Amino acid sequence: MKKFIIEFLKRGAMFASLGPVIVAIVYIFLGAGGVVETVSVTRLVREILTSTFMAFIAAGVSAVYHTEKLQLGMAALIQGAVLFLDYIGIYLLNGWLPLKWQAIALFTAIFAGVFLIIWAIVYLCIRNNINKMNKQLNG
Repeated sequence: MKKFIIEFLKRGAMFASLGPVIVAIVYIFLGAGGVVETVSVTRLVREILTSTFMAFIAAGVSAVYHTEKLQLGMAALIQGAVLFLDYIGIYLLNGWLPLKWQAIALFTAIFAGVFLIIWAIVYLCIRNNINKMNKQLNG
């Protein structure tokens, strides 16, 4: 567990600087859509800090693949659950996602779909690499 915490903190610290980038991207889209033209300093500071925390957690949880002796499916399930709670919590807190069941259901469906697609791609790449190695070993 100690190894996991150290790896979590190291990974989180490396990517926490993405928080302000996340806020900038959100406001680029909100501005382009005509939703937001100006933002108060208090709100901007809160969103920078919370998105920095979000990036820290999102990067840190990937340590589950490298430090824990879990099957890939279980590690992916843990990562997916932590990412979902991290993202939806920050999005709701910052008002980036309305507190309506339709919006939350849509967010959940999109998150699950994208997460599954990414993991299908990762799985296929890993399987392809294993097959190549097996062919090399078997001559």
